[in-house]
Amino acid sequence: MMNFAPTASRLPEPRRLAAALCALLLGALLTVSAGSARAGNSAWDDIRSELYGAEQTFQPAAGVIELEAPYRALDASTVPITVTAKIPQSEERYIRSLTLVVDENPAPIVGTFHFSPANGIASISTRVRVNAYTNIRAIAETNDGTLYMAAEYVKASGGCSAPASSDQEAAMARMGKMKLRQLGAWRLNETAEAQFQVSHPNYSGFQQDQVSQLWIPAHYVRAITLTLGEREILRFDGDISISENPTFRFFVKPQGSEVLHAKVVDSEDKVFEQSWPIQVEPSS
Repeated sequence: MMNFAPTASRLPEPRRLAAALCALLLGALLTVSAGSARAGNSAWDDIRSELYGAEQTFQPAAGVIELEAPYRALDASTVPITVTAKIPQSEERYIRSLTLVVDENPAPIVGTFHFSPANGIASISTRVRVNAYTNIRAIAETNDGTLYMAAEYVKASGGCSAPASSDQEAAMARMGKMKLRQLGAWRLNETAEAQFQVSHPNYSGFQQDQVSQLWIPAHYVRAITLTLGEREILRFDGDISISENPTFRFFVKPQGSEVLHAKVVDSEDKVFEQSWPIQVEPSS
């Protein structure tokens, strides 16, 4: 077959230069297009349809929430995520839930955090597993039912199959032990920050025992409820994509010398509970 397209070597010098520039530009455009297609993967369409229905629309997140995630994660099994709320938790308007989604995970819905005005501000920090290069999404629902979505692209892989940080026997021996830290000074009716952690292997079902090489069945935290006095201040409904030893940084408005109580339920219906008296300083 004859080729009628002129090659670069047959072109006069000016046209040869123009052809080279066009080739470079075309390559750049193809690269950008490939990157956009990768970042805009179709997995989200199925996830959105399952969670909210295919016709659900989302408002821009600006002014309501801000999502922070590393562009390239150091450890795919413990990728730090922070969602910062940009509106206060008032009785008139507040964020009542925040759902985290990792598009390309085998179980993409990390879980949902439930808030109330008792939080003061509905910001949260946690760690998630990331199994492949993916968009991570934070979807906030306000008390009027409006949905706001923020997304960040993260480069990480293998987080759901990464071995646990300790052997299975040690992990099971520590399971259910909890820690609570009051961060900074807690004052009456002022927004204060805390960190909660529960020891749990949070096995994903995609990991192998490093000694026996057998698959470890999925066994993960599916619900955490934190109450302060008689008020529920944070509830989490989760799945396998939350990292082992789930940890949350969150906010609350203390109303006095109360007791913070944690109840954790895992996928095998094991229940763990613990309480801590909180320290409240006089208001400034």
